[in-house]
Amino acid sequence: MLSRRNFLHALGMAALPAQPAKRPNILFVIADDWGHGHAGAYGAKWVKTPNFDRVAREGALFHNCFTSNPKCSPCRATILTGRNSWQLKEAINHMSIFPNDFAVYPDVLEKAGYFIGLTGKGWGPGDFQSMGYKRNPAGPAYVKHRLKPPTNGIAPLDYARNFDDFMDSRPKDKPFCFWMGFQEPHRKYEDGSGARAGKIAADVTVPKYLPDTELVRNDMIDYALEVEWIDQHLGKMLAKLEAAGELDNTFILVTSDHGMPFPRVKGQIYEHGFHIPLAIRWGKNIGAGRSIDDFINTRDFAPTMLEVAGVAKAPTMTGKSFVDVLKSGKSGQVDATRNVMIVCKERHDLGRPNDAGYPVRAIRTKEWLYVRNYTPDAWPAGNPETGYRNVDDSPTKTALISSFDEHYRMAFGKRPAEELYHVSEDPDCIKNMANDATLAITMRNLRDQMEKTLREEGDPRMNGNAAFFDTIQYKGARKHSYDEWLKNQKK
Repeated sequence: MLSRRNFLHALGMAALPAQPAKRPNILFVIADDWGHGHAGAYGAKWVKTPNFDRVAREGALFHNCFTSNPKCSPCRATILTGRNSWQLKEAINHMSIFPNDFAVYPDVLEKAGYFIGLTGKGWGPGDFQSMGYKRNPAGPAYVKHRLKPPTNGIAPLDYARNFDDFMDSRPKDKPFCFWMGFQEPHRKYEDGSGARAGKIAADVTVPKYLPDTELVRNDMIDYALEVEWIDQHLGKMLAKLEAAGELDNTFILVTSDHGMPFPRVKGQIYEHGFHIPLAIRWGKNIGAGRSIDDFINTRDFAPTMLEVAGVAKAPTMTGKSFVDVLKSGKSGQVDATRNVMIVCKERHDLGRPNDAGYPVRAIRTKEWLYVRNYTPDAWPAGNPETGYRNVDDSPTKTALISSFDEHYRMAFGKRPAEELYHVSEDPDCIKNMANDATLAITMRNLRDQMEKTLREEGDPRMNGNAAFFDTIQYKGARKHSYDEWLKNQKK
């Protein structure tokens, strides 16, 4: 008699993944605004992350992981649904709704017998309740344990104790899937907290698009202190798993949603805005000390976790599992086809007339970043009169706004319709080479490749329905909207 798996195969249907003898647990750890490279495992000396480094050392460290949309809720929607940002209807935008058209991986795992939960920040900010969700799409919340944080910028949530609470409440016969959503290192920070904690501003590597000043360096070590707070809680979670005898049977994925909350980074389509850290540990299943160069998209997380659990990928998921890369035992470039990434944005935060967005599409290869700005006459970070709202307020932002120099222009100034950066040599994206005649064919090929992929994946902007994006309502406070600014002028 044919097994169910072979029966399905005989019918030409997709077979279910093989169920492991003991189903692995899944711990998904996501920071809020933590940029790629800002960890000891990546060589940073000014950010101390021994527990992230342990995950990387005992598993795999990824050098090319990217979000398809560098803002909180669009990225998290991509992670949960396993779909690219332009495939998410209203969820392409920040502070929007979360459509109920797509399966989310925590629900899929729960239906497959997993015990699920979250603490901290799941999907958001935005509105999921009006779409019929009874809880955050990332899972039921465990948030009863609070603490007094070391600075006033850190959330008073005891992440590790809430994870303990979840672990202690789970049925012993069930595997678990937990979303650990840190609210750090999101702003705002307590000024001077990094220096008071003993961090040294001189150790910081300041990117070229920011002025190398004492103010910026101190702002960056305040940021680093919050990254280290995350790492401390990660260490406690690893210890809890170890004490429970579950460490090696837990698939642990540690990442972020986008780059650091500094001008020209968070919310912007440049390398440091969408390039994110990623380390994965899974006991003997993937080996240790791996260093992987394959391009990984955040939409690949859900299919990967489902395959790890032996659960079929939801039909609505367009991402591709990279379990084969993890189990290959290899370092470097494992899958030669994983060598390109496409990034996008429509509207993030308010600050332009009629709540208009700043639509961008971009393609990133090993060598190049090509960027297409569709409204070059608009202000990319929001209008000056409303405060450049797509850049978080900070000492660095205040300093740049008052300078009107080259750093101000790079952060807030208007941008040409096309940009081209030799990103392998210019990761800070300083020199736009779009007008270099010798690169015209290179740029055209990148543009054609990007647009072809976007058309195939149903991007409304490529398929004649860009007007759809202007119909998406903003679900947050309107304090910084253009119409509120106009009302204030009349007063």
